[in-house]
Amino acid sequence: MIPNESLYFGEQTNEDRGYAPDGLDKPEESCGVFGLYAPEEDVAKLAYFGLYALQHRGQESAGIATFEGDKLHLHKDMGLVAQIFNESTLDHLPGQLAVGHTRYSTTGSSLVSNAQPAVVKTRLGSLALAHNGNLVNTVELREELSQRNCTFETTTDSEAIAIAIGSEVENGKGWLEAAISAFQLCEGAYSLVIGTPEGIMGVRDPHGIRPLTIGLLDGNPQRYVLASETCGLDIIGAEYLRDVEPGELVWITEEGMASFHWAKKPERKLCVFEMIYFARPDSLVHDETLYSYRLRLGQYLAEESPTDADMVIAVPDSGVPAAIGYSQTSHVPYAEGLIKNRYVGRTFIQPTQHMRESGIRMKLNPLKDVLTDKRIIIIDDSIVRGTTSSKIVKALRDAGAKEVHMKISSPPVTHPCFYGLDTDSQDQLIAATKSVDEIAAHIGVDSLAYLSWEGMLKATGADMNSFCSACFTGDYPITIPEKIKRSKLMLEKMAV
Repeated sequence: MIPNESLYFGEQTNEDRGYAPDGLDKPEESCGVFGLYAPEEDVAKLAYFGLYALQHRGQESAGIATFEGDKLHLHKDMGLVAQIFNESTLDHLPGQLAVGHTRYSTTGSSLVSNAQPAVVKTRLGSLALAHNGNLVNTVELREELSQRNCTFETTTDSEAIAIAIGSEVENGKGWLEAAISAFQLCEGAYSLVIGTPEGIMGVRDPHGIRPLTIGLLDGNPQRYVLASETCGLDIIGAEYLRDVEPGELVWITEEGMASFHWAKKPERKLCVFEMIYFARPDSLVHDETLYSYRLRLGQYLAEESPTDADMVIAVPDSGVPAAIGYSQTSHVPYAEGLIKNRYVGRTFIQPTQHMRESGIRMKLNPLKDVLTDKRIIIIDDSIVRGTTSSKIVKALRDAGAKEVHMKISSPPVTHPCFYGLDTDSQDQLIAATKSVDEIAAHIGVDSLAYLSWEGMLKATGADMNSFCSACFTGDYPITIPEKIKRSKLMLEKMAV
């Protein structure tokens, strides 16, 4: 995804950045999924707009598969949704149902062969699968499928799920039975939209770590929409119905929607980072927009960490709701201090040496007359490595800020994610190796404060145990195999 903040100075290479495609100091979301069953509608065009609304969840590749009876049509490529599709390509995707995907890679390289939907041919026809999340047992699953003489064309865990379903179909099962049998082999996070000639499925893993919503198109009970977030429903005028529940499969056909609770012990553990940062602020969770939740984060942050200052500013756009909330509670005036160039997306053109030395600001630029001689509180949603934060602070000081106090509307990120966020190994997470005071010195602020873990979860207004917050605590709700765990939990490995 293109995160809502970054100050890009151009001095890093892709290798230096490790996980962030634009030199960003944020973890990356894996992808967005979309699907709809809508006979007599232009399903490809509706899927296009749905993916357009979900573009923030992944910008490496995108694809749409449609089913016209038993015939599957597919178009996918590298790049942004608007770059991949046009009127002509969409006209060549007829059908009564569609499956769409926009991707940021977490398992599998950034190659067109790994773009989704993943397609598998079976005796019942083709299936097209779009996946948001990350399996933790991909190696074991591929070994199991290899023993069944299955072959692979990509390196993604998503293809492995699709092949597992296809293998069960080849063993004589129908679509539903085959899918549910395949899910018993999968461990990790997965929200899926799966298209078949008979209908479309929406599925969440037993913990519901990644989101998936259901909508009705034009209020018609025969026209259902599935999307990672409600903003994907809004753009095509679909009415939000409910979320797919953890461990649930919804099966949408010409007969309507049927629900199957296939997991034995589902336990909701929605990724709290979806709430804090990843999902769009206009998307609904718990019957309110995430803007409202993020506003409360700022209010709680002001209560926990008051500071005497002249103004509150945000790192746009992701820090804006929390900054407004902080201002409301602290009564410190809110102002714009950084202007974002919203037309800058991903770029692979490296700045010149002179530009690197002078500090090119491609995405954020400070307002000098606003900042000069002011004591500034700047609000952001998270700090991962600290590289971007230090550049923002330097830019504020160069613009004349007298004091810079940074407030973060989430706790320190101390552990990597294994469930679909692309984060560095633990030793690259600044809060895992430095104290708050040491981080403050590293990024050059006068003071630094994080929201407490309790405040972050209390602000949800929901059961605090219904979220995954492993990136802040190291308490992983799904067991991580030791080999995978050792690859990222570097500090624990060193301590052994």
